[in-house]
Amino acid sequence: MLPNTGKLAGCTVFITGASRGIGKAIALKAAKDGANIVIAAKTTHAHPKLPGTIFTAAEEIEAAGGKALPCSVDVRDEQQISNAVEKAVERFGGIDILVNNASAISLTNTLETPTKRVDLMMNVNTRGTYLTSKACIPYLKKSKIAHILNLSPPLNLNPMWFKQHCAYTIAKYGMSMCVLGMAEEFKGEIAVNALWPKTAIHTAAMDMLGGSGIESQCRKVEIIADAAYSIFKRPKSFTGNFIIDENILREEGIKNFDIYAIKPGHPLLPDFFLDEHPDIIIKKAESRDVIPELKEEKPQPPPKQRSGAVEETFRIVKDSLSDDIVKATQAVYQFELSGEDGGTWFLDLKSKGGNVGYGEPSNQADVVMSMSTDDFVKMFSGKLKPTMAFMSGKLKIKGNMALAIKLEKLMNQMNAKL
Repeated sequence: MLPNTGKLAGCTVFITGASRGIGKAIALKAAKDGANIVIAAKTTHAHPKLPGTIFTAAEEIEAAGGKALPCSVDVRDEQQISNAVEKAVERFGGIDILVNNASAISLTNTLETPTKRVDLMMNVNTRGTYLTSKACIPYLKKSKIAHILNLSPPLNLNPMWFKQHCAYTIAKYGMSMCVLGMAEEFKGEIAVNALWPKTAIHTAAMDMLGGSGIESQCRKVEIIADAAYSIFKRPKSFTGNFIIDENILREEGIKNFDIYAIKPGHPLLPDFFLDEHPDIIIKKAESRDVIPELKEEKPQPPPKQRSGAVEETFRIVKDSLSDDIVKATQAVYQFELSGEDGGTWFLDLKSKGGNVGYGEPSNQADVVMSMSTDDFVKMFSGKLKPTMAFMSGKLKIKGNMALAIKLEKLMNQMNAKL
């Protein structure tokens, strides 16, 4: 991993969303240099599913060698941002680095995204980043270091990244557009850059999105912390860049990236918005029966599906059902399949013992999944990962996304039997 140099000793780093995950990892990296860390986050009391509060983060930061100022901040509230900035300046004398890390996500299409969820993403991601930057800029302009770093992706306008989660992409790209504009506006005074991971990063939020087992396909938060540290070491003239974590660390001389993997040697899940398009990733996954590694590999043609494969798949699923699976899932799934053996099928994991069949379920479906019959069979047999199918548009989902993710665990149990 990237060694600390002491470059940030005595510097004040204001980080939104720093009570856990990537934000906290960046804070701890800076704390090892002896930096002052302003923890600007919402969590003041323990969350049942998301570990960490601004106070537990403060304890870890001070144990690592830094000074911590925990501030209760919802970045949707301009006054709370202003109050935290004033406290930071009063306590530490100024602000040298701002990290806009706080973010909200909903991977739902236009008709399935409630207005309040759209507002949340726009207000946290785009507006929150803009307002926090605006509040910190007067103090950043006085700093010799002066960095703003947004955790946001390159502005890739391929429609692939819009069609499945338009609102989220707009909100996330708003953070990136702040980089584009502010880097030019404050050129020579403040370095403004964006940082984005090449692969999925393991956080509590990723566990909630990806379900059990997703961590083996992820890297640790420390890779983002090291990449951010590399950026902070650079002069103000290093500005307006959209940086990928692995790329900048290669420039630092790091060659072994297994040190950042949760499960070294295991194939990694590519992150959203990057140049390798999901349809290419899907072909690689099908050729290897796994989530692909991030390297070029010639895809092999998928095997032809046997006649009646959908019916056979549902038969195997039915034979594998149990009260434990039903109790753990509590959802009704409807499948709208096109192609041979297509039509409407259902998987009822609410009724006692569970049930499958052709036609619509007797109880209203919690999740409706639309795809081809070939992709359905590949998905249940492990040859096509649901995340990749969704990202590439091969799988369309309506309804409860969390329950859709739960189904992947059942699919993994089917792999050995299909």
